[in-house]
Amino acid sequence: MSDQRPPLPPFTLETAAEKVRLAEDGWNSRDPARVALAYTINSFWRNRAEFVEGREAIVGFLTRKWQRELDYRLIKELWSFRENRIAVRFAYEWHDDSGNWFRSYGNENWEFDEHGLMRRRLASINDAPIRETDRRYHWPLGRRPDDHPGLSDLGF
Repeated sequence: MSDQRPPLPPFTLETAAEKVRLAEDGWNSRDPARVALAYTINSFWRNRAEFVEGREAIVGFLTRKWQRELDYRLIKELWSFRENRIAVRFAYEWHDDSGNWFRSYGNENWEFDEHGLMRRRLASINDAPIRETDRRYHWPLGRRPDDHPGLSDLGF
């Protein structure tokens, strides 16, 4: 496997948007091992109030996350970028094992190494309970279809 994870910094508008969509696609796979490959071996995360360091810890974190957050569907949107950093906003929908639905909103700041691997991820996230009838993400589990509206289109 290559050490490179294109697109590589420094980012342009097009390559930053591509990087965001690739991240969204990976997370929508709900495959912790696949997602972890986008991060450096010693990647550092702050996710809400939890601190995670390294790929092995990332796999464990994501495994626990997707055991708890069922039918997870995510949309990310580029907010800003500069050189090797990208800021995104996102929203995802999920339900717990009791059938309670949530939409989680947040922002992430990402920093990449020269190989295009994310070495730092800082995420702030808030959960809002929603009724199942208020869900907006109805595509089959997996990658969001290209013609599905993005966050701004949905008014989020």
